[in-house]
Amino acid sequence: MLLVVIGWCFLQAFRRPWIGIMCWTWLSIMNPHQLSWTLRTMPFAAVIGGATLVGLFITKDRCDYSLNRENVTLMIFMLWMCITLPFSMLFDESFELWKRVMKIDLMILVAIVLLHSKRHMMLLVWTLVISIGFFGVKGGAFTILTGGSYRVWGPENTYIDGNNEVALAIVIVIPLMRFLQMQMQSKWAKVTMTICMVLMAMAALGSHSRGALLAIAAMALVLWWRGKNKFVGAITMVAIAVALLSLMPAEWWDRMNTIKTYQQDDSALGRINAWGMAWNLAKANFFGGGFMVWTGVIFAIYGPDPNDVHAAHSIYFMVLGEQGFIGLFIFLTLFLMVWFTAGTIRTKARGKPETQWLSDLGGMLQVSLAGYAVGGAFLSLSYWDLPYNLLVLAVVGRRWLERKEWLREKDEPVIYWPDFLKRRFNKKNAPLP
Repeated sequence: MLLVVIGWCFLQAFRRPWIGIMCWTWLSIMNPHQLSWTLRTMPFAAVIGGATLVGLFITKDRCDYSLNRENVTLMIFMLWMCITLPFSMLFDESFELWKRVMKIDLMILVAIVLLHSKRHMMLLVWTLVISIGFFGVKGGAFTILTGGSYRVWGPENTYIDGNNEVALAIVIVIPLMRFLQMQMQSKWAKVTMTICMVLMAMAALGSHSRGALLAIAAMALVLWWRGKNKFVGAITMVAIAVALLSLMPAEWWDRMNTIKTYQQDDSALGRINAWGMAWNLAKANFFGGGFMVWTGVIFAIYGPDPNDVHAAHSIYFMVLGEQGFIGLFIFLTLFLMVWFTAGTIRTKARGKPETQWLSDLGGMLQVSLAGYAVGGAFLSLSYWDLPYNLLVLAVVGRRWLERKEWLREKDEPVIYWPDFLKRRFNKKNAPLP
């Protein structure tokens, strides 16, 4: 069944490359082949990506190559990672991750070129929701059935195989589920989505990730602040929180309480040591250390405690240690731009029947970004696709809104250049519509 679906997407990617983007996103985010027995090592994403790139140049569909601040900044970030690569301290390991990151960022740029309609945006949101929702809903049910005594883990051999990583992915997707629910008309569909969101929240808690708990709190605060009736919103959120937290066992509470007593927690101290190493490395090396510097050899030189070797456990310190202060500045600038773009479409599209859905999307994108900003402070997911797909949605949404506003101001249909040239050299000189 999986081969049939991927094969169909492969063929469609040549004619309709936007379908290739959806399939690439599904394969890259969900990694469904990792759930099979025999297809785990197959390079499906590379095959779909290649077909999509070919389709990009032969398609008759609309493509938008216009530059905007987000795609320009992303290209600058890619260029900077190419500049820092030769200065990598562990070049072979760094080169392997560099290739993977370049592929991801290239497909993000291709998505910005190919996607342009409301249908495309809705399908991309659904793709992200289904890809992570599969693990979140299943993990939430698992947490309830086991009383939270076991941790929820992500799919093996992926970016989100750890409990912390899958928890952050779930947190980012919950607001997108809320966006879809806001567009639904059927009562049973809304109820079903509510159940799914509750299970997603349970899965995030069931991961026993302290970063996920803080990210959920940050998102809840943003939602409450945006709400019209803050008193009712606060009561509702408190009631839901009490209901969910009451299901968690004593060991979960003991782990969460270490947030207040991090000085006595080995895991927290290890993360702080890794952050200190990243800071020292960036100060000593203008280009950073390159990818994959979180090893004993590097900690022995720059780590405050050279014997306590940990992963970055922070999107910020990960970029700082690997790409230096310049790389961190570009990274922060990129996602600040996405935040403001989402805010722009939230405010400009509000209150108009034909664009209210886009206002809802902008608001939920900001909630997702708040979760990523807070939860990412404790997790190493700086280069993974999902946050960059939020960038795609924000950029395409702004272009769609600007096109709508232009049409409203001109009060005339869009005439694409091929049709214009045909009419321009028509012997009968037929008037434009």
